Amino acid sequence: MAKFSVATIFVVVIVGMLWATIRASLDRDVLTATADLIRDPWVVATLFDAYFGFLTFYVWVFYKEPRAAARIGWFVAIMLLGNFAMAFYVLRELFRLPPGQPVSAILLRRTV
Repeated sequence: MAKFSVATIFVVVIVGMLWATIRASLDRDVLTATADLIRDPWVVATLFDAYFGFLTFYVWVFYKEPRAAARIGWFVAIMLLGNFAMAFYVLRELFRLPPGQPVSAILLRRTV
């Protein structure tokens, strides 16, 4: 898969998340929504699913990032911003690829 194709997927994630977040925010704020929705077991299950997914992605980030400050910063960003942060991380890694490197190279740890 070409770098452009992968980047397009993650740009679509960011745009989709922006649309969903703005739409939800226009309906009601997150604190009001949480108070209303937290009683629904399916909402709780969905939150568990999302945050375990964020944690799973973070394991890869922890592996890739050599410095503790970056690891901590990305953990906070992923836990607070979810798919926004995850999509930005992948885009950043794609644009850091040296010319000629396959997209699969983003999976590997940087040495510095």
